[in-house]
Amino acid sequence: MAEKVDLEEVKASNGVAHRDEPLANGLTGQKKSGPEPLSKRVKRIVRANLLVILTVAGVIVGVFMGLGLRSVSLTKTQEIYIGFPGEILIRLLKMIIIPLVVCSLVSGAASIDPKALGKLGGWAMLFFLVTTLIASSIGVVMAFIIKPGNVIMTKTTGNDGMTDEVPAHKEVVDSFLDLIRNIFPSNLVSAAFQSYATSYKLVSRNNTMNITVETVPFGTDQDGMNILGLVVFAIVFGVALRKLGDEGEILIKFFNSFNEATMVLVSWIMWYAPFGIMFLVAGKIVEMEDVGKLFASLGKYIACCMIGHAIHGLLVLPGIYFIITRKNPYTFLWGIFTALATAFGTSSSSATLPLMMKCVEEKNGVSKHISRFILPIGATVNMDGAALFQCVAAVFIAQLNNTSLNFIQVITILVTATASSVGAAGIPAGGVLTLAIILEAIGLPTTDISLILAVDWLVDRTCTVLNVEGDAFGAGLLQFFVDRTSKHEEVAECIEVRMDGDLSAATPEHSPLIDKRGLEGTKSDFSAEKESAM
Repeated sequence: MAEKVDLEEVKASNGVAHRDEPLANGLTGQKKSGPEPLSKRVKRIVRANLLVILTVAGVIVGVFMGLGLRSVSLTKTQEIYIGFPGEILIRLLKMIIIPLVVCSLVSGAASIDPKALGKLGGWAMLFFLVTTLIASSIGVVMAFIIKPGNVIMTKTTGNDGMTDEVPAHKEVVDSFLDLIRNIFPSNLVSAAFQSYATSYKLVSRNNTMNITVETVPFGTDQDGMNILGLVVFAIVFGVALRKLGDEGEILIKFFNSFNEATMVLVSWIMWYAPFGIMFLVAGKIVEMEDVGKLFASLGKYIACCMIGHAIHGLLVLPGIYFIITRKNPYTFLWGIFTALATAFGTSSSSATLPLMMKCVEEKNGVSKHISRFILPIGATVNMDGAALFQCVAAVFIAQLNNTSLNFIQVITILVTATASSVGAAGIPAGGVLTLAIILEAIGLPTTDISLILAVDWLVDRTCTVLNVEGDAFGAGLLQFFVDRTSKHEEVAECIEVRMDGDLSAATPEHSPLIDKRGLEGTKSDFSAEKESAM
């Protein structure tokens, strides 16, 4: 009876069903369904990719809406009203950032073994560092090939109303010290909306003979989330909860539940994203002053950045993913298309983080432990697009000032862009702030950043798309690494089991029956010897 039950279970597990039992597709085991009708197939594909289709439609409609409204003379107030639905999308996404980042990192760090956590973090940082360095190199090479700064133009282009946005002078050392200070925030509550920044004041000292004036740095709090400090705290706090063992389980469950509830909110926000993106794109096109003049003077610079971003995003990152995993990288890209379109619309990698988590988990099969641990780190640390744009901008400003860059200065641009992109805020125009560090490092005037600001609204969008794409590919590669490691461990366990089996086969069995027969054999031998002796 038991054998019969086992056979039936095996048949059921192998997909063999009884005649009367319904299969998963709702049909009985007697007949197989015919080919799916084209209308049903189209409907199924549209339903599966509805959000992506709506997002693409939103971007296209937004472009045409913006171009159409440019012909109408709108007031500044009316332009602001057009962008209002898009503003709501950005506010919704920013609202969800802090609970998502903190809870996902705490639960992620608490659920991963500390050794595996260190290994995962090390692989992720290596991938982010290498890809950022490659992006910086592409930016420098593209700038030297296209030569965007070798154009006849006045330096006043784009200065209208933007001069006050040029970052103040800051020493390179102080910039990196600020980065370290922000890793360790003095107040977690203020880190949610403020970060540390160095300013300068002149201090005069009266000596007996002369008066010396010294520029002394002092700390100030500037508006903007200190996401780097929050990320570091959340990871360390998660590791600490794991160390507590059973005592920390309650708090880990709380953060897991909080995280799941946050992702439900994200899934609701995702369906508003196409509508918000449409008005974001339309509003930005309406706000543009003179498009023809802008592209005539800075067209080569824009083309240089966009071509560099396209090379890195469509060839380099997919190439790395394919070489390591042997999987189709463009299928992976299609899975995160909604997040990429949101990145283009919002121009903020931090605001795109909730949607990116949802996409890589549901479309690309990345586990929650990996996506919710790596993606917040990537949104803070990995800035491929920003590094590439900063290198192009630095060479562009050097060419504009007729300054020839030597080999040491080029290496300085590469290293500084890679290092400073770590501290670039995941907010719109965050890369422009760190561009000043590179210009200071190679001795170029920071006032020329006003030229970059004139077209930053456009270039920054492709930067953000590249940034979040790099984060997603990093998560996909780590998932592959974890899967391969687990397979190796399973194979090693199987080999151990087989070796144990061979060892047990090689050793003689001590069966009572064998022992008894052996004993009888020895007795008979002994009696035979006894008889022969007699």
